[in-house]
Order: sequence, then C-alpha cells, then structure tokens
Amino acid sequence: MSTWHTLQERSFLESSARQRAIGLVDAGSFSELVGPLERFVSPHLPILGEAIEFDDGIVTGVGLLGKHPAIVISQEGRFIGGSVGEVGGAKMVGALKLALSIFESLQQGSAAEAEARRPIVLISFETGGVRLHEANAGLLAHAEVMDLLQDLRRKVPVVALIGSKIGCFGGMGFIAAATDVIVMSEFSRLGLTGPEVIEQEMGRNEFDASDRALVFRTTGGKHKFIMGDCNFLVGDTLADFRRQAQHVAQMSMIEIEGMRRIGSRGAVERQMKLVAFAADLRPRDSTDMWKALGNKEPQQLIAASEEEFQKIAVRWNA
Repeated sequence: MSTWHTLQERSFLESSARQRAIGLVDAGSFSELVGPLERFVSPHLPILGEAIEFDDGIVTGVGLLGKHPAIVISQEGRFIGGSVGEVGGAKMVGALKLALSIFESLQQGSAAEAEARRPIVLISFETGGVRLHEANAGLLAHAEVMDLLQDLRRKVPVVALIGSKIGCFGGMGFIAAATDVIVMSEFSRLGLTGPEVIEQEMGRNEFDASDRALVFRTTGGKHKFIMGDCNFLVGDTLADFRRQAQHVAQMSMIEIEGMRRIGSRGAVERQMKLVAFAADLRPRDSTDMWKALGNKEPQQLIAASEEEFQKIAVRWNA
C-alpha cells in the first residue's frame, strides 16, 4: 500500500476504495470496520456461481479530520460495478448508525466541545445501484440508508464524494441526492438511470451511450455543477477531495443545511422551476442549457480546466 502522502497526489479516479478511504482522513488515523480479515461475504453470490470479495466491495471505517471523527464509506466499482447487496448495505447502515452514536455521545459533554468535535460522514460513491443478484436485500439497504440520512440531518454532515470511474447511478443516485453536500470532479458522473439503460429503453436517437463526450456533458461534474446538482467541483487528486471535506467539516450546520438540494419546500420549488425551464427550452444537448443560463460560449467550458471553469461558468440560480 502506498504511503499516505503518496496517496494525496494520486488520482481519485484511479484509486481503489481502500486507497480513497485511507487518503480522505488524516495520516495514520484510519481504522477499518468489518474488513476483509473478518470475511463477511455475500451469502447469495456463491449460490449463483458468482465470485465473492471478503469486503463485499465496500470499505467502511473511522478516521479523523482534525478534531472531527470522520466515518468513511467507500465503494469499489471493480467488484460487480460497486453494486449494493446485503452485506455491503449492512456495512453502510452500520457506519451511519455509528456516526449518530458518536454525535449523541458528544452531546453528553459541553456544547462547545460537541461542536468542535462534531463527526462527519464521507461517502465515496462508485456504483450502479442495487445488486440485481440480491435485489430485495439491496433495496432494503437503500431504504435504511435513506432513513438514517434523515436521522443525521442537522446533526452530522453527510458528504457525497463522486469522482470514480463508474460514477453514481441507480438507487445510489437517490442516496447521493439526499446527502447534505455533493462534491464532484469533472471526471465524475451522477444520475438515476445510466446511459446504457436509457439507450436500451428509449433508443440511440434519444441517448447515444457510446458517445462518451455526450455522456460526460450530460451526467458529468461540470454539468451537475452548473445545474446546481453538486455543491463543489474540485480537482482529481485525493488531496483535492480531502481539502473540500475539511472545509465542510468546519462549516456550521446552518450553512450546510442551506446547501441541500432536496428536503424543503423551497428546494422543491427551485427544482420545479428548473424542470419548467428545461421543458420550455427542449434542449438537445447540455450545452443548450448552459447557453440558456447565460454561458455565451458553452463549448469553451468543455475543455476549460477546473479552475478556469469555476471562474467563468454561470450556474442555475432560481
């Protein structure tokens, strides 16, 4: 395993789930929960003749971001597309319950100490959603996670970090949308239905999944940033994502609550305005939306560096 300092300069896109988990928290502070040595594996995959992984394709653990306990959930896309099954889902649920338990324990002390040491949850998404081999268990895990996100709301910030190869799709797209803060890189992708599924169901004229440029213009970090679906766009290194997580850890819960995209009447109204705007525009490409929002030369944004993009991009502001 590379040293922590080496990991900081590693591409988030190219990193494994375990490398991301270790690199997102302070050096030497990460302790894995229910790791491979404990061999909690899917009970369903062997019956179907499928290979197993001793961590079921997800890494969970606890580390530190300064004084803040950081509960980390990191998905591995190289194992069945980062899909969520019974064991992986249970590990996610357990990690979120731990975050709530830490918060409640801190409330027993002084208010100042509780605020200074408030925990934070970091979820590194790399998934296509529910594992079809064990769909009922995966769907149940999604529901439990959604419930826990509501329990954690206004108490513990939950940050979605999306920058890995597969991106975040399916039911996990719902989970990401329900977090407090979404951080993406320009190489990340976020959505509900994946490009291949859209093409399969609606035809290539509707969406050509083989057109990688189109896919990234539609589901990628730059588009999601412009549309307000992600709060922060960062570079591709682990250090870039870690710095943004540190920034969120220092924010007040009032500030964090204001960054949510769903969960209030005002947020719903903003989303409905955006839907109405898009319906009237009838765009054929994301660049049509970019231009309509005030980006006079949208093609320049495609090739712009992350730093330059953030200087010139005009975002949706209902």
